Amino acid sequence: MGLTINLGRRIELVSMDPHFYNVSISLYRRNSCPGLELIIHSYSHKPGINERIEFIAEAMAVLGGMEKVPGEYQSLRFPKSLDLEFAAKRVFLEACKCPMNTEIKIRPLNVFDKKCQSQVNVVSLGKGIYKVRTDEKNDRTARRISAIAAGLVKLSGASIFNGHPDSVVFPQEQSNDALVGLLLIRALNVRAVIRAEEDASTRGVLSAPSAQNN
Repeated sequence: MGLTINLGRRIELVSMDPHFYNVSISLYRRNSCPGLELIIHSYSHKPGINERIEFIAEAMAVLGGMEKVPGEYQSLRFPKSLDLEFAAKRVFLEACKCPMNTEIKIRPLNVFDKKCQSQVNVVSLGKGIYKVRTDEKNDRTARRISAIAAGLVKLSGASIFNGHPDSVVFPQEQSNDALVGLLLIRALNVRAVIRAEEDASTRGVLSAPSAQNN
């Protein structure tokens, strides 16, 4: 009979990993820890599960600009232990989409936006501040820039910078180009992202440890 482990509070779940035997993999927030420290864990005993979890941790480190924390489990945190739980959940979900042994690359700070038919660029101004720009400049693109910046705020846990609707700022003046690049394409349509994640969460639940022993 399997045993549960007190890893902290579960904050995200991939109920069926399509790249590894459809096992359940979870992201936990470690209790009694300053800032945000995360643990990736699965109760599956499938051969190679440890390598799969290690791969996801490596992918999170690259895609989210995170740091691996030495210890018994695969643990990560943002630099300066920034408490960006909402962002961490999305980094985890994106990392779980990556098949094993694929090359993980940092996403660019630009993307083509079909709604305004223009290239969207995010520029780092330093001290954790990012400004959203487009190649075209008109009233429509100005509104679109504000919407994309608001999307980055919702997905990352950053804030609008000093009342400027086209700029966001991260806590403790901590820049993270990798995280912003990862979230940029999702910020183009935040509602669809959240709706898809809500739908995915209803497709399965975390099985008891004894149910994943095969």
